[in-house]
Amino acid sequence: MEIKLAKTAGFCMGVRRAVDIVLEIAQHEKNRRIYTYGPLIHNPQTIELLKSRGIKPIENIDEIKDKESAILIIRAHGIAPGEISKIKESGIEVVNATCPKVGYVQSIIKKHATFDYTIVIVGDKEHPEVDGLWGYTGGRGIIISTPEEVEKLSSIEKVCVVAQTTQNLDDYNKIVDKIKQICPQAVVFDTICLSTEQRQAEVIEMAGEMDAMFIVGGKNSANTRRLADLAQKKQPNTFHIETPVEMEKIDFGPYNKIGVSTGASTPNWILDRVMDKITEGQSRKLKTIGTLLNLWIWTIKTDIYSAIGAGCLCLACMMLRDIPVSMSFIAIASLFVYAMHVLNRLISREPAGLIGSFREETYLRHEKIFLYTSLTSIVVALILAFNKSLADFLILLIISTGGVLYSMKILPKSWIFRSLRDLPGSKNIFMSIAWGIAVSILPALDKKYSFSAGLLVAFFFTFGIVFIRSAMSDILEIQSDKLVGKETIPVFFGKPRTLTILKIISLILFVILFFSHPLGWTSSLNFFLLICLLYIWICFVFCDKKPVLSGAVKEGLLETSYIIAGFCVLLWLVF
Repeated sequence: MEIKLAKTAGFCMGVRRAVDIVLEIAQHEKNRRIYTYGPLIHNPQTIELLKSRGIKPIENIDEIKDKESAILIIRAHGIAPGEISKIKESGIEVVNATCPKVGYVQSIIKKHATFDYTIVIVGDKEHPEVDGLWGYTGGRGIIISTPEEVEKLSSIEKVCVVAQTTQNLDDYNKIVDKIKQICPQAVVFDTICLSTEQRQAEVIEMAGEMDAMFIVGGKNSANTRRLADLAQKKQPNTFHIETPVEMEKIDFGPYNKIGVSTGASTPNWILDRVMDKITEGQSRKLKTIGTLLNLWIWTIKTDIYSAIGAGCLCLACMMLRDIPVSMSFIAIASLFVYAMHVLNRLISREPAGLIGSFREETYLRHEKIFLYTSLTSIVVALILAFNKSLADFLILLIISTGGVLYSMKILPKSWIFRSLRDLPGSKNIFMSIAWGIAVSILPALDKKYSFSAGLLVAFFFTFGIVFIRSAMSDILEIQSDKLVGKETIPVFFGKPRTLTILKIISLILFVILFFSHPLGWTSSLNFFLLICLLYIWICFVFCDKKPVLSGAVKEGLLETSYIIAGFCVLLWLVF
């Protein structure tokens, strides 16, 4: 079984830049309406997400009634200079998000049009980029889509040839060769985006090696359709899909090697869900191993894996401080974590709440079951805590209440932040604190074990591990988090700075663990728990690459850092 993901899959530079510009404006312009001149990119799901944030696509500036308080973004495809002038004259503030590659083609056309060249644009007549480029020709432009249309150039002397940036290179070269036969003096520019060339070349190569190809992207995206056509010529078993729903009826049985690529406007969260479907389909062929893999993925999707991880961390914290192991406290930690994760996913779900999440389908299908099991879990956890002590019960009740209220919009509508969830980076911090309390502090409330350096070591170990895992998960989801407006730490600081912060935290944890036993604060388990940090450092490398893994598998690998704490305890007991 082999699943190969194209290195070029995902947003291209121009699309990423346009989306980032729009989201940056949306983050700071809370009182102004934001519009895009046409759909920002050719991906319906991304457009719907932007609409949910109040970013509306228009086809004509007359659709904007509040012109003085409006911001209009020019999409990545660019528009004609006459349209830009008309927009500016209307008083609307314009932000140009035209792809720099498209801007380069515009400058070539503008320059040569002033020298009376006839501009030949090789591209799709109905494509918005071509329409915008033609506007720079000063009426001296000709659009050619096929080699047969070259005949219209027979009586032209001065010709400048450019290509739509997402054209197929081979098709462009064929048209150029024919143009040169008629107009030998033609000035030709290779304006096909390098990213487009690389994406097409990679798809052609993969299609020749794989048993099946999946090209993921909007059905209205010219560059995605072109990729699908190129793949189809090499591999008849090529599927052009827009969303994972279209994969439901596909039989993966005949395919041992599957290649995946995307159009330039396909977001990562759709790609992740496609990878989930392929992984699920392929794992069915592995019999026992496949069953175990699907069971593991199911525990991840249902947050049971996180709950098991909380139990492992609780066991490690008790053994770290030589506290007698109590299954009640392990159960309390597991039940609390399960309940809080599930309830927050249910409460925080908005029009775009779970879009892109690998858990979406499971949660939507079994919403009532998740609600009932989470409520039962927190009630059982509170009962177990009450049986331990009143202090355990009250602390658990407080952090549970805080966890439930975290995603609720309890503050006035006029406030910028209407819930704790809206505070930048709050999820990572509050979740880590809550885990630290449930996992390390509750078992130590007995007077014999409380308020010691060992308690601080256990708390900071739990806090650090959970914080790092949470932030690394957010790094993987940074693109979709930006689109839905989540202010996670990676969104706030950026991926490079966030990784630097996490590495510093891991080094601090290393120092604390390394010296805690020699200082008499903890048992010698601390040396074994360094394995958790080693695993996390491996994950840092993993985060810097583009692994061929589904979203669920990537999340599961990160959460395995909790499970490893339990294995560290077993190793310590053995050795």
